[in-house]
Amino acid sequence: MLGIADYGAFCAAILVFLALPGPGTFALLTSTAKGGFRAGAAATAGVILGDQILLWLAVAGVAALLAANPALFHMVQYAGAAYLAWIGLKLLLAKPGSASPIRIEPRHYLRQALLITVLNPKAIVFYMAFFPLFIDPATHRGGVTFAAMAATIAAITAVYCLLLCAFAQAVSAQVRAHHRLAQGLQKLAGVFLIGFGIRLGTS
Repeated sequence: MLGIADYGAFCAAILVFLALPGPGTFALLTSTAKGGFRAGAAATAGVILGDQILLWLAVAGVAALLAANPALFHMVQYAGAAYLAWIGLKLLLAKPGSASPIRIEPRHYLRQALLITVLNPKAIVFYMAFFPLFIDPATHRGGVTFAAMAATIAAITAVYCLLLCAFAQAVSAQVRAHHRLAQGLQKLAGVFLIGFGIRLGTS
């Protein structure tokens, strides 16, 4: 299909990748818990936009540039790690009953999810390694093939993430009824985000 070898396996691989827990998934769950399904949908848009940016940067050869320039790679890596840790620290240090350290406002969630996604240089490397596995050299159409792959990734990501947000919304209504549990989950969220930041900055 349009130069994509084994389109079914390509779609399945995307689903497996989405199912792996990571900063983007956690941003969706946190956004939905804080601002409802609308905030989760905005965060989904941020994740998709961030993925598309990284995807086309990978296509343009930015991954090769980062691999050839360790200093630049580490600069982007540390920037992403610092951002994740900063969000996590704000969640961890938030006082009970105080305003949420993350504003319940759709545009804010979109921007947060976008930054978390874009500031993960490993995603660029992933796309650079992922694409060749599903490109048929005999029928490859250049930009058309990459555009088809990008559209497929965006569509599957949208469906998966919106379903995840709907599930999180149903659960969060029960969580909000128990303030102590909600506060504990917020602290746990902070710990995980700091952990993601440390992992990105040290690996």
